[in-house]
Amino acid sequence: MITTRYLVLLTLLLFTKPVTAGTIAGTVRAEGKTPAEDDAAGGKYASRKFKFAERVNYAEMRDFVVYIDQPLGSTNVTPGPLVKVTTRRIAQKSAVFLPHVLPVMVGTTVEWPNEDEIFHNVFSVSEAKPFDLGLYKHPEVKRVTFDKPGRVDIFCSIHSSMNCIILVLENPWFASTDPAGAFSIKDIPVGTYKLRAWNERLPPQTKDVTVTESGQIKVDFVLGIRNLPQY
Repeated sequence: MITTRYLVLLTLLLFTKPVTAGTIAGTVRAEGKTPAEDDAAGGKYASRKFKFAERVNYAEMRDFVVYIDQPLGSTNVTPGPLVKVTTRRIAQKSAVFLPHVLPVMVGTTVEWPNEDEIFHNVFSVSEAKPFDLGLYKHPEVKRVTFDKPGRVDIFCSIHSSMNCIILVLENPWFASTDPAGAFSIKDIPVGTYKLRAWNERLPPQTKDVTVTESGQIKVDFVLGIRNLPQY
């Protein structure tokens, strides 16, 4: 839940025009663990039993989200710009949720149009927002307002391949990467922040960044399976 202290700070940030603001831009890519050459080229991997097991292509991973992870860590942060929470949309088309990952700010309403000629269902059992929209199809459009921060995993009860994620964030400073892995977050008040890069399959990575009056800061991330506890 959002604390009262944070709500007060966020209100000031959203409804007071900043004196100075900057941009954080950069790239995000994924990097996997490389198996031994002999194992990768043959052995059990080439056997009939495992040759159809699809391996993760980290170079082709997409749907990264970069966002300010904490309520603006420095004590001398200048309040941010006026932000209006808008309605966003995830379509159901060809039995797929589009987009697969959608970052939104707390309070955003998401529409769920079914663009197929068959029934779909939209539901979640995530703690941040459990819901069930039932079965429906075009032209009916249903809506859900996301009022708590957190990750919300969403599924269709009919089609096993249909799933998507809504990442509900506590401030408006976030961005999805483009197909090349680039991102840009604009109008960030001058201050020191914790910037986090996220992907659904990989551990997130956080970096401390300082936005100054000089303008744009470049920050790049490489996400991978590392520094996890061993059992």
